[in-house]
Amino acid sequence: MNKTTQYLLPVIIAAAVAVGVVIGGKLNFSASPEKLFSSNTSKDKLNKLIDYIDYEYVDDIDVDSIVDATVKNIMENLDPHSVYIPSEEEKRVAENMQGDFVGVGIRFDMVNDTLTVVRTLEGGPSVTAGIQAGDRILMADNDTLYGKKLRNTDVISKLKGTENTAVKLKIYRKKTDEEIIINLKRAKVPIKSVIANYMLTDDLGYIKINRFAETTYDEFKTALTNLQQEGAKNLALDLRDNPGGILDVTQQIADEFLKDGKLILFTKDKKGEIENYYATDQGEFEDAQIYVLINEKSASASEIIAGALQDNDKGTIVGRRSFGKGLVQRPMPLGDGSVVRLTISRYYTPTGRSIQRSYKKGNEDYFDEYYKRFKTGELQSIDSIKVADSLKFETPKGKIVYGGGGIIPDVFVPLKYTPEELSLERGLRAKIIGYIDDFVFEKLDENRKLYSNMSVSEFTKEFEVSDEMLKEYTKYLSDVRGQRIYIEKYAAQMKRHIKAIFIEQLFDGNGYQQQLNQGDAMLQKIIELHKK
Repeated sequence: MNKTTQYLLPVIIAAAVAVGVVIGGKLNFSASPEKLFSSNTSKDKLNKLIDYIDYEYVDDIDVDSIVDATVKNIMENLDPHSVYIPSEEEKRVAENMQGDFVGVGIRFDMVNDTLTVVRTLEGGPSVTAGIQAGDRILMADNDTLYGKKLRNTDVISKLKGTENTAVKLKIYRKKTDEEIIINLKRAKVPIKSVIANYMLTDDLGYIKINRFAETTYDEFKTALTNLQQEGAKNLALDLRDNPGGILDVTQQIADEFLKDGKLILFTKDKKGEIENYYATDQGEFEDAQIYVLINEKSASASEIIAGALQDNDKGTIVGRRSFGKGLVQRPMPLGDGSVVRLTISRYYTPTGRSIQRSYKKGNEDYFDEYYKRFKTGELQSIDSIKVADSLKFETPKGKIVYGGGGIIPDVFVPLKYTPEELSLERGLRAKIIGYIDDFVFEKLDENRKLYSNMSVSEFTKEFEVSDEMLKEYTKYLSDVRGQRIYIEKYAAQMKRHIKAIFIEQLFDGNGYQQQLNQGDAMLQKIIELHKK
């Protein structure tokens, strides 16, 4: 999995948690047109039209592209979360939802047109095979992995493959100036969804989940056990920017916090049939204090957990109003490797709330509403959130909650930027923060031995991003990336990000997230609430 793919994962996952349905069939051209259309159904019309074009149209036409365009058009006329996934994309989506892929297990970048290992991935075969960060992979079997015309997709296709298949890698190791041969077998490489867990205070643990995949519950249980061994009796569950995922996994995690028999959610389909999901007696954290962090990008499964706890008067929801997605999708294969994920039901929180936002004005307006929150001021003040009395509900203990567009937190934490500052900050992220990875890699590549004997805790304590390094990065942006931007106003933020990327490339994502969370307003609010 390369760096670009890693950053695109949240986008791919957000598309995967939505999707729709398609039409197929072949005609018998021995029949007359009158007989073919005798049934006069809309589906028959569409199927026959495509077949007429395929068999009779005067010019050669790529029928597959027509079908794809037709399917996409159909999806755009359904709800915003019914989505068509082409066959070439479906495998990547499926890997993310199942929580692993088969390959050698490296995160790479093309440095000077050569495949270069940025970091080996925990649990992958590259770790046990002895591949190291900074290694240049020159060849995989007889395939050359360097050159200007080599695309990332080409590289991935050479490294990925069938489980247990062998691959011989020719590697140049810069720090020892030698070429070596490494033989390994491709294996499953975990794509972690629990990306951080550590202690916030002596008794308050922290877990961040970035999506709900097949492996998420097991990852969550492992993280929770580790934190309990470190003294955690309470938990902060970070679901910010989490677009959702698999419903059954979501139910399992919510079950950890709710007592036997408590309703987690219920779904209602087109026929009005209702399915209830209840907590069991299997939860191991039912008596703990739970804090759930949400924001405007927390959707679907994230909202199920927040809503289930809030409606059962369990824990405290902290942050800003969530996205507002209350639809459930099911993947449906189309026979050619492509898939539609069709909305089959709506889900409701235990009090009966639907938190799905309206999409009657179309998909474009639906997704634009997300940005309207910046303009209305609701990200700065909870009083700016518009609620309807008709969507008012009451929890068992008398707390008033609202449906109709996301989970409103119990404790509001405003976004520190004004809409204008946020727009600028978002632009800076795209132009500046995205290049930190490459800059840090080059800095490490100059002398990796300098950090080879340091632990993550030692590095975090001892390493600081100096003003001089920040100037180097500014120069790098100008000379290498052509971005002449003065970032002094964002010096503290940039230093935090640069240090976090150092930690990620040297160690792991857990330390990376811990560094990014330094000074985080929501976490500070949770610690303050917990102390009280």
